[in-house]
Amino acid sequence: MDLSRISTPEALKQLSSAELNDLCAALRERIITTVSENGGHLASNLGTVELTVALLRAFDIPRDQIVFDVGHQCYTYKLLTGREADFATLRQFGGLSGFPNRGESEADLFTTGHASNAISLATGLIRARQLTGQPGSAIAVLGDGALTGGMSYEALNDAGSSGLPLIVILNDNGMSISSNVGALSRYLTNMRVSKGWIGTKKAVAGGLKRLPLIGGALFSFFEGFKDHIRNIFVHDKFFTSLGFRYLGPIDGHDIPAMEKIFRRAVALREPTLIHVVTQKGHGYAPAENSPDIFHGVPPFYVDSGEYKEETGPEFGRTAAEYLIEQQKRRGDICVVTAAMKDGTGFSVFEEACPGRLFDVGIAEEHAVSMAAGLARGGQRPVCAIYNTFLQRGYDQLLMDVCLQKLPVLFLLDRSGLSGPDGASHHGIFGLSYLTTMPGMRVYCPINAAQLREAMDEALAYDGPAAICYPRRLPMYPALRTAEVKPCARLREGGDAVLLCAGMIAKRGLEAAELLEKQGISLAVFAVSQIRPLDQGVWQDIGTRPCFTLEENVLSGGFGEALCAEAARTGHKAPLACFALPDAFPAHGSRHCLLRQAGLDADTLAEKIQRSLNGGRA
Repeated sequence: MDLSRISTPEALKQLSSAELNDLCAALRERIITTVSENGGHLASNLGTVELTVALLRAFDIPRDQIVFDVGHQCYTYKLLTGREADFATLRQFGGLSGFPNRGESEADLFTTGHASNAISLATGLIRARQLTGQPGSAIAVLGDGALTGGMSYEALNDAGSSGLPLIVILNDNGMSISSNVGALSRYLTNMRVSKGWIGTKKAVAGGLKRLPLIGGALFSFFEGFKDHIRNIFVHDKFFTSLGFRYLGPIDGHDIPAMEKIFRRAVALREPTLIHVVTQKGHGYAPAENSPDIFHGVPPFYVDSGEYKEETGPEFGRTAAEYLIEQQKRRGDICVVTAAMKDGTGFSVFEEACPGRLFDVGIAEEHAVSMAAGLARGGQRPVCAIYNTFLQRGYDQLLMDVCLQKLPVLFLLDRSGLSGPDGASHHGIFGLSYLTTMPGMRVYCPINAAQLREAMDEALAYDGPAAICYPRRLPMYPALRTAEVKPCARLREGGDAVLLCAGMIAKRGLEAAELLEKQGISLAVFAVSQIRPLDQGVWQDIGTRPCFTLEENVLSGGFGEALCAEAARTGHKAPLACFALPDAFPAHGSRHCLLRQAGLDADTLAEKIQRSLNGGRA
């Protein structure tokens, strides 16, 4: 089927059942082909093709407003809301975002990327409609993984107790990224009743239709009576106790069934939760068999599912392996993660140290405070969390860890620019808030040796510490072999000094090579201990002009902290601080994003030269 003819919800509503099957096959093929070239979220999007088609047929966009939780299941939605022609640019610099994005279409209500907020956003939308008298529905679409986040329950409690005509569609595929954990996951598993209700409903309905003469009448009776039959299999108390009418579970790959129940939910005009059961990776065998591996993937070969490029070792896996050694020696180390034991590389720790890794689901606030409790109980907890997601635990970090002066170590994976995942996933604010927290030590190692040194220091420190690192260890020789010092010299130079926080030091070295050709000798240092700043850095700088470089926003970052330290100690402040602008970078390759921010080697060399010649950097 030619998707260019079906790129709007209006065209979608004209299709027959047979055409809908062809459409879903074409959508899956397009998603698989594009993600195989660009990388992206595959399994989650393949699992929601029919669900999205049913949504766009049952509701009227933009009058009805759909909010996707996280948004990593929005590819079909993009293809069917006017963006089919640009879909090949998915996750590319200047192209379509891999998440909902307000700048792309009026069909995208919010620019999203973090979990558990869709019900709150939709609650606000439906209240705004009530205040202005506008018609239409507000629909929150979330995976069962998002229900491991406490914010979802705050919103369910509010919307349910208020009687708002809010529609919540729970896409139950048994996973977020890693397999879901906790009591609610077990509850939904029971609600799902495996092949029970859904399978029985299909079998009975199909059998009745085949009966001669009386089959049609019996089928009609069954259709009207099946809600009572469902109660034999499904007994919901949880959602109804929160004030929601529960409908389901229904097959999330059955478009007519979903359309019917969606329209019924609109007619009810009360808080309604629709439980839809889908298969993550549906329609592509490698993703069906390994939905965790195919949640977020780099470019891959469609036939085999194998990645097109070899990936180097990861910081997180290296940290996990080192902690395994430390746990065997110490006996008091445990790890807390928020639905990211695979993404952070800590599955190996769970295997090697059974019972000492706690995956709390998508609940960073709980993860941080629970880690504080572990520390207060005499353990040495390590929180392995993506840099961008720790932001959700800010208050707990400040109040439950720092205020209590507890020895919790935070390993912040994906620090710096995240690349194609875009604005919601860039870990570029961590240095700014971590360095303001009393007692917090902050490190930015550039290789495995510095990582281990930082972890040793953090585990010996009787207080909180954070280690920020990108996903992969460096392949660049000068970074791999850098000395283990708080301020490691990467390159000699007599004319000026560039102090780099973390892995962006590679760009600093490249800029120094360009400046060398112009007769300027730039020394480059990698500062791995950001706070407290090693006072030996002033001796390393000496009398030479100094610059700073970091992959963090300028406000409150390493450069500004160094300026404040210079003012406090009477040293000469840096001539210029090179950092990301105080904005939300778009999506694209790291190289493109650094160039856009003026942090590529050519631009850095030009700015340093201009500054040394008396101009503005």
